[in-house]
Amino acid sequence: MNIHEYQAKALLRSYGAPVSDGRPVMRAEEAKTAASELDGPLWVVKAQIHAGGRGKGHFKESDAGEKGGVRLAKSVEEAAEEARRMLGRTLVTHQTGPAGKQVNRIYIEDGSDIERELYLALLVDRSTSRVSFVCSTEGGMDIEEVAEKTPEKILSFSVDPATGYQPFHGRRIAFSLGLEGQQVKQCVKLMDTLYRLFMDKDMEMLEINPLIITDKGELKCLDAKMGFDGNAIYRHADIAALRDETEEDAKELQASKYDLNYIALDGEIGCMVNGAGLAMATMDIIKLKGAEPANFLDVGGGATKEKVTEAFKIITSDENVKGILVNIFGGIMRCDVIAEGVIAAVKEVGLKVPLVVRLEGTNVDQGKEIINNSGLDVIAADNLSDAAEKIVKAVKG
Repeated sequence: MNIHEYQAKALLRSYGAPVSDGRPVMRAEEAKTAASELDGPLWVVKAQIHAGGRGKGHFKESDAGEKGGVRLAKSVEEAAEEARRMLGRTLVTHQTGPAGKQVNRIYIEDGSDIERELYLALLVDRSTSRVSFVCSTEGGMDIEEVAEKTPEKILSFSVDPATGYQPFHGRRIAFSLGLEGQQVKQCVKLMDTLYRLFMDKDMEMLEINPLIITDKGELKCLDAKMGFDGNAIYRHADIAALRDETEEDAKELQASKYDLNYIALDGEIGCMVNGAGLAMATMDIIKLKGAEPANFLDVGGGATKEKVTEAFKIITSDENVKGILVNIFGGIMRCDVIAEGVIAAVKEVGLKVPLVVRLEGTNVDQGKEIINNSGLDVIAADNLSDAAEKIVKAVKG
């Protein structure tokens, strides 16, 4: 689960990390009041979406030369006007794709005098199963280019969970970033704060880009992105309350309400599979046969008829889907339950695209009998390769 920058900074502030004072704005008429509560003399107006690259982004149908999703203002009135111009519009960045994201929230904060821009992140390193620090002297909007062209400028190391964070970790980061004097002590303290926050809240990612040195020689978190482990959200009611459902794919949101593992993709063949590994294999073989999957959908081992019905409805609600492949290997999951769910869904929402069903495993004969006696125009398949060939052929005519 991701949260907005202003929410992330509130968490940082609650742990004592240095951040600028700011105010979130949900409606244009609130912007002037929010800006007037800040000291100035420079205000920064930031679009709040769950995507990076806002500063280099652009609004759809924007005027030539119009600034992106992060803008500077020199007065309360100018800050309010910039907020009004951004609210309700669609911001396109390299992370949103061409569709962009609608800006429903704005964050106005005090400007900062920047001496240097640095990069810092904490991540879960899947290869070591540890938390890793990542830092670089090249912070700012071009960090992706730095990673691609000059990776030697990025330092990454993991923290042993047996010891947790230690001051030497902070000093290693400080020396790598070229910090001196009191800045080293600030860095050691800040890294301890960020590590505690990361662990306390079951985060997957915490990115500070940029981490700045102000004109007074002090460290400050100028931006913040946070991602949380969805499987641990039940332990953090305060984090769950920060969820912005308008930032999530409507189909993925609906799937989460039924405990379905669904991720929307860009292809044309919808998939309904039980088991993450089988789902990945199904998507791979669809690509091998010359088409693209429209989704990842794992209905799980204990799916009910109702969950299967809802899964089918979610797939068919995607206008890009030109065909559907149901691939079930019944272990705990029973093939007859899948068959009943598919039939119930088709009767409810209709079947306007080709449907290929491959069933194998527990109660497979009953499942096939249910499908065969349903009167539906279903294409049967004997194995996964056969199923993929048939759905690709049906979709491509």
